[in-house]
Amino acid sequence: MKKVIATLLTGALFASSVCTVPTFAAESDKTMTIATNFSYDTIDPHDGNSSWYNGVYGLTENLFKIADDFSIQPCLAEKGEMDGNVWTITLKDNLVFSNGNPVTPEMVIRNLQRAAEVNPKASFMENFTYETVDQKTFKIICDAEYPTLLNTLSTPGYAIADLDATTEFTSELVATGPFVIEKFEPGNLVSVSKNEQYWDGEVQMDQVDFYYMQDDDAKLMAMQNGELDAYTGVTAAAKEIYEAEPDTYDVVTRSATRLQFYLLNKNNLSDNIRKAINLTVDAKAMEAYLGGTVSATSGPFNSSSSYGKAEAPEVDTEQAKTLIEEDGYTLNKDGFYEKDGNVLTLNISYYAARSLDVIATLMQEQLKNIGIQSELVCEEDPDATYMKTGNFDIALYCCIADMTGDPQYFIDGLVNGAYTIGGFDNEECKTLYEELSQEADPTKRAELANQIIQLIIDDNSFGFISLFNKITVLKKGVSNYAENSPFDFYGISKDTIKK
Repeated sequence: MKKVIATLLTGALFASSVCTVPTFAAESDKTMTIATNFSYDTIDPHDGNSSWYNGVYGLTENLFKIADDFSIQPCLAEKGEMDGNVWTITLKDNLVFSNGNPVTPEMVIRNLQRAAEVNPKASFMENFTYETVDQKTFKIICDAEYPTLLNTLSTPGYAIADLDATTEFTSELVATGPFVIEKFEPGNLVSVSKNEQYWDGEVQMDQVDFYYMQDDDAKLMAMQNGELDAYTGVTAAAKEIYEAEPDTYDVVTRSATRLQFYLLNKNNLSDNIRKAINLTVDAKAMEAYLGGTVSATSGPFNSSSSYGKAEAPEVDTEQAKTLIEEDGYTLNKDGFYEKDGNVLTLNISYYAARSLDVIATLMQEQLKNIGIQSELVCEEDPDATYMKTGNFDIALYCCIADMTGDPQYFIDGLVNGAYTIGGFDNEECKTLYEELSQEADPTKRAELANQIIQLIIDDNSFGFISLFNKITVLKKGVSNYAENSPFDFYGISKDTIKK
């Protein structure tokens, strides 16, 4: 490789401390260099954090995977069938690990049991019973009906590895992915090479090097110098630069799954005031201000998913003013609504991450434009302050709303969990949620989810602003770096290519 990355690795632009300048692979159509935003100290396939990047590196695979359209598709498994609380899973033919050892039901079961031991988020699977049926088939007997088990098994932390051949999970891994680990230097470099025994066909690339680079200017400089082939997490400023050179770069923007939203406190605000706020907050204007890093949304889920079809009313500030005036407020000489000598003043609580500080300021200005005064209250830890106490009028928050290609987890938070802190309590939603939790058919689950979210929107207890965009830049001729996937835990595959 050339000089820019080596310079950045030892210079001020590079965020991590590196003792030595790495040796770069010679450039060819069969090698690739990619920048990553995170670095972990382990490649344990069942660790709750590092397992996200094992999929990006092309090292591991799961029984199932989440397609670009959010549907669950077979991967190592051929199919999964539910009968009550029992799932029967059939593996594909000719599955082998990178060392040539066969993938057996017994080994898969051991992986799922280890995941339950290693990852606290998977500990519930310790309560399940596992049975081998034959050389391709096994059963998972859950402690209750679990219609979204395949979604769970598609997520990081449930990858399948050869536990007999892998003795040091920190830096060694024998798995089923199209690539195998060659070099693992936490905070610097992860190098992978083609899995010569890959079970699912020819792997296009010989070697891919992933460099940990946090600094956005460093990535831009390395990309412009031709030392990087791709990276995800492009800033608005860099996106504009790349898009100005369409013959050199391809830029792919995909609305993803991390949600910016707000809670409206029913204990403090009337129905009319809450509705007026929702008719005033202009998510599309916020999208434009944030320079394409987010996409305005009507509901919490991506509109390309089957369960992301709920609709919110358009911005209508005149109707918002009418609703406020119906509550007895009139505009004072300063242009703010007041009643009985008290100015309508709202508390907007937020934390300064995920662009919520920008959102809070824009929201304050939009409310001011219709005559609502507001005060911004920034907290360092929202979960220990306003999201715990309910001390807010408007509470801004950000989270991944969709981690598994299924809406149930986030809806549970809205209907029964932490997000009810603002006073939302709807019996119809709870009834529909109970149906959702027991329904196995994806089409019916989507219908129920859309009904629930529409009821939530109509109640005006929440406002859904935008979904962060996954923005990937690729050198012209590079493709299939999961650039069209809304999820961050996919990356290179057997089809990743550099022409």
